[in-house]
Amino acid sequence: MQRRLFLSAAAAPPLGLALSGCASPGVDAYAQDKPVLDLAQYFNGRVLAHGMFQNRSGRIARRFSVVMDCAWQGSQGVLDEAFTYSDGTTQRRVWRLTKHADGRYTGTADDVVGEARGQARGNAFRWAYTLALPVDGRVYHVDLDDWMVLIDERVMLNRATMSKWGVHLGDITLSFSKP
Repeated sequence: MQRRLFLSAAAAPPLGLALSGCASPGVDAYAQDKPVLDLAQYFNGRVLAHGMFQNRSGRIARRFSVVMDCAWQGSQGVLDEAFTYSDGTTQRRVWRLTKHADGRYTGTADDVVGEARGQARGNAFRWAYTLALPVDGRVYHVDLDDWMVLIDERVMLNRATMSKWGVHLGDITLSFSKP
């Protein structure tokens, strides 16, 4: 079933091509917005998240919760994510992040192809990466355009757009909270 959802989304005509002239603002547009997001400060200790994946037609295809144990030493951070999906399956992803000058970050994880690269400005963080996504015994490389926006010191919202070969496959929405 997952494979059919994924493959039907990949084979559908690229609606995004009709909207290609409508570019989203860059992260610099949020440079003055408060509260200022410092990933090393926010992702430190335990963080909880709840989210969903919506396919390109808007149907909620998967729901999940995440328990994150996060720690930083200097400019190096580890975000250990334990996912539990609504169907009872589990997954673990361990991000290794590096904080660079000017709000730039890089990151790696076992299921990330190459290196994730991002930029924080004001209350927003945007990064891009390629994820090796297993679907029905096969692995597909999908691109994510991932935005996080700090609401207050406890809550951050996240929206990621998933695509393959420029074709929009769906969206991931998360709400992070610090206990």
